[in-house]
Amino acid sequence: MIPGLVQILLWQGAGEIVSHFVLPHIPGPVIGLVLLLGFLAARDHVPDSMALVSDAFSQHLGLLFVPAATGVILFLPQLRQHAWAVILALLGSVVLTIAVTALVLRFTGPGGDGE
Repeated sequence: MIPGLVQILLWQGAGEIVSHFVLPHIPGPVIGLVLLLGFLAARDHVPDSMALVSDAFSQHLGLLFVPAATGVILFLPQLRQHAWAVILALLGSVVLTIAVTALVLRFTGPGGDGE
């Protein structure tokens, strides 16, 4: 499990280096993830040590929601104060996302005008 974790952290570190010196506007972990994706695509399979780490992380994914829930509780007075703005922003973003997705599928999907 340790070799897989080290490999994942090395890709994140490589992403941080690229972010620092080449692409400062893109977060390092995002660049590291793209680099890791390219590496895995080139290998055409996931190494067993990485698969073991990813399985362990995915089993405990719920723990990542603890900080977000803590933030919601911490900022509850502000959320109450701006509840309508938050609700309208969430509803608007959902409707806009569905509409844009439908348009993209209409023009690029099978039978669409984009063929």
